[in-house]
Amino acid sequence: MSQRDGFASGFFAGAIFGSVVGGVIGTLVAQRRDDEAFAEDAKEDSASGKGNSNLNKSKRRQMQGSASSGVEMEIARRSLEDKIAQLNATIDEVRDQLGNVNQNSNSINEFSSRSEELQS
Repeated sequence: MSQRDGFASGFFAGAIFGSVVGGVIGTLVAQRRDDEAFAEDAKEDSASGKGNSNLNKSKRRQMQGSASSGVEMEIARRSLEDKIAQLNATIDEVRDQLGNVNQNSNSINEFSSRSEELQS
């Protein structure tokens, strides 16, 4: 019973501690990646002889990313359109098949009702 009494408080303490440690580690990793990206941009600019500010570097990097993601978005859009067209064709085929089944079942029902009328 003593283990169950302290479970809730231990659980919440562990959750809070884990959140704090995870937040600190995430912040450090994100900061390190930003520093590496800025250092890489500085190397590229010094090699090409450009003297841009950090603000211009980040805008340029965003514009390059959006141009390549636009191409990827277009490819994904076309792929989805093709899949939608295939699904629509399949739906039409199934609708036709079910229509044939329903027509056959209606004709069978009409045949059986006529035969019942004749027998009466």
